[in-house]
Amino acid sequence: MIAWTPDVTVVVAAYNSSETIQRAIDSALAQVNVTVEVIVADDCSSDDTRGRVAAITDPRVRLIALESNLGPGGARNAAIDAARGRWIAVLDSDDVFKPMRLFRMIERAEQEKAEIVVDNLDVIDMNGDSRTMFLEEALVHIGHIDLATFIGSNILFRSQHNYGYMKPIFLRSFLNDKDLRFDESLRIGEDYLLLASALAEGAICAVEPTAGYAYYIREGSISRVLRLHHVDAMMTADAGFMARYNLHDKALAAQTARTRSLKEAQAFIMLIDGLKARSLSSVVKVAMANPLALRHLKMPIAARFRRLAESLWKTRTAQRAIPSDRTTGS
Repeated sequence: MIAWTPDVTVVVAAYNSSETIQRAIDSALAQVNVTVEVIVADDCSSDDTRGRVAAITDPRVRLIALESNLGPGGARNAAIDAARGRWIAVLDSDDVFKPMRLFRMIERAEQEKAEIVVDNLDVIDMNGDSRTMFLEEALVHIGHIDLATFIGSNILFRSQHNYGYMKPIFLRSFLNDKDLRFDESLRIGEDYLLLASALAEGAICAVEPTAGYAYYIREGSISRVLRLHHVDAMMTADAGFMARYNLHDKALAAQTARTRSLKEAQAFIMLIDGLKARSLSSVVKVAMANPLALRHLKMPIAARFRRLAESLWKTRTAQRAIPSDRTTGS
């Protein structure tokens, strides 16, 4: 029997997604002019997510029922390891693909001889209103995203949206050849690190300027999920990235600025924690160690905290996956 090789394996990490998982899967199966398989890795959901996926009879859909909670990176890795498609596309369990998305991205990859393709996104708020995240004309002008540009767009506090929000498709053989997977120690920023690592390995990343991914904003309290240990983990992961890859010139300068912004974010969160605890001594200690963190207090704390969280790629994943103070969901 000859194994089936679809054009794309759509990887979905699911955790308590029973209300939206069917919509996400349907959008993947509705792709035009490409063959797909959908692998849903259920990360020990406590709702009916697993049952809903198991009830789907379409042979293109497979369920991986994880025995322990691995987080978003671990769940996606399990699905990638089981994938058969030439390309890997990640779909969050409450988002959707537009019907022509994967066809356009693969066509772009073939034109540019690229191992990675990113595209534009439509952002849909809680009222159902939609807007496109990036100007299409600007993405046409960019054409490709290199390592320095990608790191530079992921410097905290600089902008509300960055290229880390883009949802890439990866050539599966490239991921396997370079031994690249999501960092399972990260609950925030695992997407950023994988794409940065692929670029550091020499991948060409082409840009498809049209919006093919619909990104749904869901209600959630950023302050309940953005914790100091999240930023600490990102700093540790970035240190490992720098140890693995010898950066030069613009990429090194961008990484230096990003590291500085992570340290600033770390100090800012420590300031907020000290203010909440009414601990003057801890606030003074942090302020003396990193006085730049004080400048963020000029803006209302809630607004600045929101800006920080929006600078961190995939904070929204944590919002919907880490209820209250829980930090073990995917």
